[in-house]
Amino acid sequence: MNRLVFQAIRQITLILTFCCVSIVNSQQLTNNNFWENVRYGGGIGLGFSNNAFTAAISPSAIYQVSNSFATGVGLNFNYTKFDNDKFIAYGAGLMNFYNPIPEIQLSTELEQWRINRTEEISRGSTFKDNYWSTALFLGLGYTTRNVTVGLRYDILYDEDDSIYVDPLMPFVRVFF
Repeated sequence: MNRLVFQAIRQITLILTFCCVSIVNSQQLTNNNFWENVRYGGGIGLGFSNNAFTAAISPSAIYQVSNSFATGVGLNFNYTKFDNDKFIAYGAGLMNFYNPIPEIQLSTELEQWRINRTEEISRGSTFKDNYWSTALFLGLGYTTRNVTVGLRYDILYDEDDSIYVDPLMPFVRVFF
């Protein structure tokens, strides 16, 4: 059952993405200032603790289709090391943002991650796991100028495979 739901969500997301790309292409054909409607943003993170280090970077770009709708893509990279355990995750994502009023933003974000994990089981013995993980977030945020703060929820969350600890996550988005 879960696989059928995932396939349906994937197909709906692909159809919506195709529609968004079509809108962008039609805008580009009728309007020569395509690049004036592209905005860039992303995130960067560093974390340090006892015997642990984390680094993350996620650049993204969106096309402002209209005053209330934007669509875009992003890349993600995350490296974490705990003692002798190592975690590398990289991937890409599609995002759509809709503002019914200027202050409120509704969002959908599809992320596809490739995860490479190496864990030390006992001295000299390691466990390696490489797999794909998909996240589909539905979000709600408050927007002021080019900053949005809110919450997003991963409707495909799987406790065993997700890169995230919890399906509900706060976020801060900045696009210039």
